[in-house]
Amino acid sequence: MNEWPNGWSGDQSGNRYGYGSGNAEPEGARAMPQVRRDAAPGYQRHEPPMPQSMSPRRGATVPPQQSQGYDDAYDSGYNTGEVYGGGGGGRRGDDYGYDGRPGRPRPRWGRRIKWTVITLVAVLAVASVATYFWADGKLRRKVDLSKVIDRPLAGDGTNYLIVGSDSREGMSAAEKQKLHTGSAEGKRTDSMMILHDGSNGPTLISLPRDSDVEIPSFVGSDSGKKYPDTGRHTKLNAAYAEDGPELLVRTVEYNTKLHIDHYVEIGFAGFANIVDAIGGVEMDIPKAFKDKNSGADFPAGKQTLNGQQALAFVRTRHAFAGQDLDRTKNQQKFLATLASQTATPGTVLNPFKLYPTMSAGLDTLIVDKDMSLWNLGNMFFAMKGVTGGEGKSMNMPISGSTGGNLVWDKAKLRQLVQQLNNDEKVTVSGN
Repeated sequence: MNEWPNGWSGDQSGNRYGYGSGNAEPEGARAMPQVRRDAAPGYQRHEPPMPQSMSPRRGATVPPQQSQGYDDAYDSGYNTGEVYGGGGGGRRGDDYGYDGRPGRPRPRWGRRIKWTVITLVAVLAVASVATYFWADGKLRRKVDLSKVIDRPLAGDGTNYLIVGSDSREGMSAAEKQKLHTGSAEGKRTDSMMILHDGSNGPTLISLPRDSDVEIPSFVGSDSGKKYPDTGRHTKLNAAYAEDGPELLVRTVEYNTKLHIDHYVEIGFAGFANIVDAIGGVEMDIPKAFKDKNSGADFPAGKQTLNGQQALAFVRTRHAFAGQDLDRTKNQQKFLATLASQTATPGTVLNPFKLYPTMSAGLDTLIVDKDMSLWNLGNMFFAMKGVTGGEGKSMNMPISGSTGGNLVWDKAKLRQLVQQLNNDEKVTVSGN
């Protein structure tokens, strides 16, 4: 009597493996329940090849197996009914798992990185465009240089006329008292500078407000009436007080023979707000000084000036022997330092500093109608470059004075203008 279940033969040697005990003919291949797939070393399997149509990799379905009287729910790592030779198991990392079903695909890091970069570029592009239109809409393009008549020919490079006015527009009484601005009506020019941006480095030239100049013929900015040249001489800042920025540009061009390409003006409040927006400007003051008119009270040495202190620093003149000339030197030094400390990654890449700084400046800047943000940016970085190796800052050369007004050195002025127009390195020295 055969004691093996289901007619199996107890002799598993040779070619009798898999034969029924009561049948002289060999059986066909069938599923072997509860037989481990990882047989011990030396164990030889005689597996008939599986037809390709039944391969799990080709989408075929393995036929269901009968339980053979065993508990189908039990699984201890044995074969669960696969036909030998089916090759259903795969290695980790293949397209199929151990059970023949599709496994997890490999991560496609190249594609992920590509789309991350594309997304970042798109976000930056959108933010840049939005920032450009936001900033462009804040520019106050009020000055019409087309009203300026009899202009000199433009030379190489770009010339900016930068004006600091004593405008108190939008300031409360408390702010005027805090900033020591007084309450005078109207506005006058507290500082005037020509910034030349060319291929031989930027050059910043201060024009003392007490400079003796001739008021030329001009067309009124509001009336459109032409006023003839009467040979009248006055201080340079009187031109602005008489008919605004257009007459100031006309007067500067007439007396220097230098073409002005763009005009930029900022008032007291805007200047102080920009300094506060960037967290102050660090200055090295070589000598202590005080001035009750501007509110200045500075010890010697390095110190960080806030908006109120910065305004007092650039306005002070009564504390210096040279008064207006010494004040223009302080103004040059401060503006170059302000530009240098603002155009840093800590400000440009930090939206919490960049946007307040831009807003503080753009809200109060008055520019000409042809000024673009690109022009304004170039001016800003040229101002930063004044303190660099190729930059130069100077006062207008002075030869003497008349009636309390400073007279420009005409010979040096002609040489200076020629070098600027030809975009040559400036060798002329100022006072």
